[in-house]
Amino acid sequence: MDLVKKLRKRRLSPPQILAVGFFMIISIGTLLLKLPWSTVEPISWLDAAFTATSAVTVTGLIVVDTGTAFTLFGQTILLILIQLGGLGLMTFAVMSVLLLGKKIGLKERLLIQESLNQNSMGGVVRLIRTLFFFAIILELVATLLLALRWVPEYGLGFGLFTSLFHAVSSFNNAGFSLWSDSLSGYVGDPIVNIVITGLFITGGLGFTVIYELMRRNKFRRYSLHTKVMLVGTLMINIVAMLLFFLLEHQNPATLGHLSFGEQLWGSFFQAVTPRTAGFNSLDYSAMNEGSLLLTVLLMFIGAGSASTGSGVKLTTFIIIIFAVFSYLRGRNEVHLFRCRIPLNIVHRSLSIIIISLFFIFGAIFILSITEHLPTFAIVFEAFSAFGTVGLSVGITDQLSNIGKPIIMLLMFIGRVGPLTIAFALARSTKPRISYPKGEIFTG
Repeated sequence: MDLVKKLRKRRLSPPQILAVGFFMIISIGTLLLKLPWSTVEPISWLDAAFTATSAVTVTGLIVVDTGTAFTLFGQTILLILIQLGGLGLMTFAVMSVLLLGKKIGLKERLLIQESLNQNSMGGVVRLIRTLFFFAIILELVATLLLALRWVPEYGLGFGLFTSLFHAVSSFNNAGFSLWSDSLSGYVGDPIVNIVITGLFITGGLGFTVIYELMRRNKFRRYSLHTKVMLVGTLMINIVAMLLFFLLEHQNPATLGHLSFGEQLWGSFFQAVTPRTAGFNSLDYSAMNEGSLLLTVLLMFIGAGSASTGSGVKLTTFIIIIFAVFSYLRGRNEVHLFRCRIPLNIVHRSLSIIIISLFFIFGAIFILSITEHLPTFAIVFEAFSAFGTVGLSVGITDQLSNIGKPIIMLLMFIGRVGPLTIAFALARSTKPRISYPKGEIFTG
């Protein structure tokens, strides 16, 4: 917490502290990845910074191959950066303070509240402590399950490290893999599919949802947020799986050459991974344009609030959809599960989407000028970076020295959050003034 206290003395707001914290971790990660014993061959400072940014923001976009360009030491650094970025700087800061037997002050609790996107400070320290141990235990259990598959294939040492690396990368929705084709070699493997998807779906639900599921066992007792996340996640995954199967089952370059069972596994994996996981078991560069457009939408929606994933968040998307339906039906209020959604939440959701689109299309505009690449490939890459997904149609390593920093900035904004960035850059607000009502014609 020493770093937090120093930043607080400079009168930085919680959003500014979070942004600075992520930037400092990325900077340290860049230095570590540039060390001569981190890579097989020297890489540029820009590639080291890009990789560190991708790891800390748990994105998974790469400009150098993780499995061949980095040594065991470098891969371990990446694993640590992914864990720090996924669980969050504040989680490790709080756990360090608690292990030292110190107390968490009011200012630190406010910062924790901001980092976890909570409405109140009540129980935030207990929440962090519970979820920290839950994440570690879940990753270790997943490592053992994956080891059953990979230790016999790769030997004890590399098999265990591979299992641990992919378990941490999966739970934190990072998408980093030690294979250049990600998990394409295991498209029909039940153990790999179940464990990997189970990890990143759990991590993507959000810490508050996981915490509530651990404490309560009846759906009717869950909070509105948890109900929306569970039902929304189930529905969007089922619809996406069906659409991927229909769009790709006759494509010989993706699902067409597989058995029916493998086609189902492949469709399921590709349906759930775009919502910020980043792994792939099929080649996205060979997919139909309809499948890629569906993937772009899923990447933009993202995971849950206060999760290891990014995007505009599933709850944000659902609130806007229901707000539109309410307007079309002539209602002034938005209702979900017999609950009224406050107007400020609707405004916040709309702001998140508009600000996100502003950042994404601003980046696409610049990239379309600087990069001599297909436009749709640039669009796909930009949405993937902002959603911290890590999926690509194969152009990441072709980005110029201008394009890479643009994608890095999108990854940073996507992980920290567009509203957090906006609040961090905003000046102090002026006293509120009530103005007369005015009419504007729309539509």
